Amino acid sequence: MPALRQTDHIARITFLGINADRGKTLRNQSAEAVEVGFDGFQGESRAGLTRPSCSRVVDLYPRGTEIRNTRQISIVSAEELAIIAEKMGVDAVDPVWISAGMVLEGIADLSHLPPGSRLQAPNGTTLTIDVENRPCHLPAKVIEEDMPGKGAAFKLAAKGLRGVTAWVERPGALAVGNRMTLFVPDQPAWNPQGAFQAETP
Repeated sequence: MPALRQTDHIARITFLGINADRGKTLRNQSAEAVEVGFDGFQGESRAGLTRPSCSRVVDLYPRGTEIRNTRQISIVSAEELAIIAEKMGVDAVDPVWISAGMVLEGIADLSHLPPGSRLQAPNGTTLTIDVENRPCHLPAKVIEEDMPGKGAAFKLAAKGLRGVTAWVERPGALAVGNRMTLFVPDQPAWNPQGAFQAETP
């Protein structure tokens, strides 16, 4: 039996974004299509097989330790962006503001997909979900450039809705309009309290 189970959840790519130099700005540039390598989206500043560790993994490594890059791509939900916009009091959240690499429409609760889930395009290009991408204050500056007075509202509004990070399992190409099929791990939820209890006869 497969360890990853295909679901009937199929999303559509509504946006692709590239950030060529995040040292200059977090603002992404939209793209109609991207070439995808094992290191991520080609031309993307977050691409790479490894990355320096950050505050998200300080319980594991000293900051700056070279680790596997499982944060190659930021994926957000069109539906969750609409909720964030409502909370912020704006008409819409432009994905370029938050340096999104991909926006998907059609998967409910995308921000809480199980780690290890896969998103696969019809051509076989496959992304593996790492973990929830928790919001930070960094997009505020970019949002302020377009919507003065609204940047500071993003972090709180995006709590639990910021999407996920992902890495490339199988390279290929992606384009706006492509469908992405969701596969999830076929295993029960972790239950440390009951893991070693004997079953009652």
